[in-house]
Amino acid sequence: MTRWRLSAPVDDIREALLALPALPDRFAIATLVEVDGSAPRDVGAQMLITADEHWGFLSGGCIEDDVARHGREVLSADAPRTLRYGEGSPWIDIRLACGSGITVLVEPVAADEPAVAALLEAWRTRTPLLFSSDGTTRRAEAAGEAPAHDAWDGTTYTRLFTPPLRLVLIGDDGATLSAASLGLAMGWDVALITPGGPESAPIDAIAYHRSDPAAALAAIAPDPWTAVAVLSHDREDDERGLAAALQSKAFYVGAVGARVRLDQRLAKLRGHGVDEKALARLHAPIGLYGFGKAPREVALSLVAEVAQGFHAATAAARSSGVSMSSSTPLSAVSR
Repeated sequence: MTRWRLSAPVDDIREALLALPALPDRFAIATLVEVDGSAPRDVGAQMLITADEHWGFLSGGCIEDDVARHGREVLSADAPRTLRYGEGSPWIDIRLACGSGITVLVEPVAADEPAVAALLEAWRTRTPLLFSSDGTTRRAEAAGEAPAHDAWDGTTYTRLFTPPLRLVLIGDDGATLSAASLGLAMGWDVALITPGGPESAPIDAIAYHRSDPAAALAAIAPDPWTAVAVLSHDREDDERGLAAALQSKAFYVGAVGARVRLDQRLAKLRGHGVDEKALARLHAPIGLYGFGKAPREVALSLVAEVAQGFHAATAAARSSGVSMSSSTPLSAVSR
């Protein structure tokens, strides 16, 4: 290793593309399309490769530099290639510590392709998108209510791109600010609601709302990829905001507060029109069990619980529970 790979944690190629000063005319995408055995990454994981840099990881650091090299060769030749690492690989000098075999499709992409525009627009509009490619032709279409699973038939893959996780925090204390920082470090969209708070946001790169929680949530319009956490303490408008969150499409709604006062809180929420099905969605007290009460620990337990719930929901949507393919024809693997 000659330098730290600070871009390795990027898990969505759109995040990397949109963070660039300008979209490169051409770049390569490497997609993990098959896993035989255990592996650090699930099928569908991707890397973005340009002439000078690469983002993401496919196998915990074992193959990324080599995949990037292939990506640049793919750009130079303007032709895709399929790579095999580990079991069944022609490269005996590149070993996978997990002992599995993986297949990676590396494809050259032009920035002006309609599928690329659709991919980036789906990020901006928070719309799920089905992206498919055979390495030469890419297609993109909006995902339906029951989106297709990720798939690979030996020549073409389909990948479901979901909107990035959005974490909406209501509050202004140390746990709230720590959770905002952790959310940003996770690559999430973060919004902070602090009624009557200071004029400027406490942290750059977050959306900031100073209105009451219910009004702010109406403006945000939580979708199925949004988590809402109430971290303020006993404000008169807490329950109205919590009621709005529970009646929204947010996949996670949580609130701080003593367990002994939970019944009282639930009664107030019923008074705001929240039915029993919606009440059953409430995570209270907030966060995973076993953490301390210090602000950073509360924030960490919250972020961990949100990440756990988001992973469970998106994994169920993206995967049928098996590899994209149980086998890849050897004829499809470049040697």
